[in-house]
Amino acid sequence: MYQYHKWIRSFHAVAKTRSFTAAAAYLQIGQPTVSEQVKALEDRFAVELLYRSGRHVELTDAGRRLYDITEGIFGQEDEAVQLLQSLHSQKTGLLRIGAVSPPVVMNLTYDLMRKHPGIEFAISINSEKETLARLYDFTIDIAILAFIDPDKRLHVIPYRTYPIVAVVRDDHAWANKASMPLKQIQHEAIIMRESGSKTRELLENACNKQGIKLKYVMELNSREAIMHAIAEGLGIGFVAEIEYTAIPGTKAIRLREAAVTIDYYMCALAVRKNRPLIKSVLDAGTEPKSSRKK
Repeated sequence: MYQYHKWIRSFHAVAKTRSFTAAAAYLQIGQPTVSEQVKALEDRFAVELLYRSGRHVELTDAGRRLYDITEGIFGQEDEAVQLLQSLHSQKTGLLRIGAVSPPVVMNLTYDLMRKHPGIEFAISINSEKETLARLYDFTIDIAILAFIDPDKRLHVIPYRTYPIVAVVRDDHAWANKASMPLKQIQHEAIIMRESGSKTRELLENACNKQGIKLKYVMELNSREAIMHAIAEGLGIGFVAEIEYTAIPGTKAIRLREAAVTIDYYMCALAVRKNRPLIKSVLDAGTEPKSSRKK
């Protein structure tokens, strides 16, 4: 079994990094050793785990099924080492949180720091897809996401709901209004996030239900860029209210006559949901689910 463990560990590293070279660096052993061990594993069980094409590596169906198992095995090994390192440095613990929204995760972190002053936090901001991948890979402990596909590997709880607001330049006709009907946006030049953005999807769904046509003039891949484009008078944009940054020259306007909100979820791997640190965060997430910035 020890021999198999080394072979499977090499396979896992290659599957994780999609590269024999990167796997060797990850394991701190020579690349020939990694190649030999993966080949030995395939030969011993007469199975093809990887498609090799030059430096490019892809998982076969069998490889994907094995990786689903190994990411749990070696992810928990990494967690064990992390615990020992934490105990050695006399820290209460390190909690790694991944999220798609800086303001949302900072609100959570602020609450946790007050309740658990001995915890050290490592925060990462990435796309939905990358954040979820990091959770499955045991690189983070908790994920804060705006969209979740049903997956038995995950333990998911609703976290917070925020309204989506329109953002306009301060000399726009709406600037002196507290709110505007959703239907009014069909007359506006709109600056929007790229396809795949949850904010964009929710706004488009709400408009489709009312037969509202949207006129896009620009597509940008960051909230900050959208805010600056609005300040330059290039159009109006939309963000979750908690994500609105009051850049000089802009103002947030609430939408009415339609519920346009975005839900955030707190996620952990089901096999880890009862770890003390992780459980404390999940318990915090069961507090009131609707939080709206005043």
